[in-house]
Amino acid sequence: MLSTLPDGHCRWRTTANGYRLFRILLTLGLLGMSAEVLAHAVAQGDKGYIQEITGVNLISFMYLGAKHMVTGYDHLLFLLGVIFFLYRMQHIAIYVSLFALGHSTTMLLGVYFNIGINSYLIDAIIGLSVVYKALDNLGAYQRWFGFQPDTRAATLIFGFCHGFGLSSKIIEYDISPDGLVPNLLAFNVGVEIGQLIALAMILIVMSFWRKTDGFFRHAYTANVAMMSAGFLLIGYQLTGYFIA
Repeated sequence: MLSTLPDGHCRWRTTANGYRLFRILLTLGLLGMSAEVLAHAVAQGDKGYIQEITGVNLISFMYLGAKHMVTGYDHLLFLLGVIFFLYRMQHIAIYVSLFALGHSTTMLLGVYFNIGINSYLIDAIIGLSVVYKALDNLGAYQRWFGFQPDTRAATLIFGFCHGFGLSSKIIEYDISPDGLVPNLLAFNVGVEIGQLIALAMILIVMSFWRKTDGFFRHAYTANVAMMSAGFLLIGYQLTGYFIA
């Protein structure tokens, strides 16, 4: 069992059992089915489109931004971790807004000023953000260090990292400077629309799950699986960095 704190964090009093281990291994197996699933990037077809078009294409870039967020497993895992124990909409809005602010800032500035970070390293950091939030949900920092880190600051900082992950990929695609600013703004609007769509779907599922008797019983398993997925992403990206 566990008890929740006012800010949405939890103190855990249980350990994983065989059933939980099975769930974790199943999750890792599904994630490992395809190497491409682990690649934080714009789809190859979209890459070619980005490289070919010139001028202002607001609708197209808005669509690409929304598509990236809705299909971006790393963003969704982090968002899931952020809202996992948040029940009030005003709290959810604050954290999601901080993530959006960080993500938007570094994505726009990174592409505009051509500031790129090695894709493997920034994607490893994005995997780390998933691990960090899962451990936060498990109450690990309170047990290990005796204090709770500022979750709002962490959400903003990791939002910056997620934005650099995308900007680094867009820079590699050599986007046309013709219409760059409006296209980037449209892309960012699409990202936020996609984030709202993804968040709505997550909240719908979470709302039904929270009403079941098994939510607190299986929440531990879910966060351990989330943390394991984050470690898997880190390992994959670091392996790519050292052998590339």
